[in-house]
Amino acid sequence: MNDEITAVVGHQLYSFDGRVLEIFGNYPKRFHVRYMRLSVTGPDRKGRRTVEIAAVGTRVTMSYTAAEWEQTPDLAALLEAVQTAIDSNPGRWSG
Repeated sequence: MNDEITAVVGHQLYSFDGRVLEIFGNYPKRFHVRYMRLSVTGPDRKGRRTVEIAAVGTRVTMSYTAAEWEQTPDLAALLEAVQTAIDSNPGRWSG
């Protein structure tokens, strides 16, 4: 993957270049696919989804309403690309 994928949800900008996921906002974060796990759960009965990123020494959980998720289809595509990169990394972190 050579192209950067971006998505904006509220005040957060997600950026993924094929190796590093960056989340810009109040508390910027960077995660390398080799050292992270990604989980997307939901929707629950109200349509909310939860995105959890676990990496060495940290865990980040973000919740999105049904409206936020529907208004940002780029986020789902970005997270799918991240999961594909994680799955295709032979030396990935097992945490």
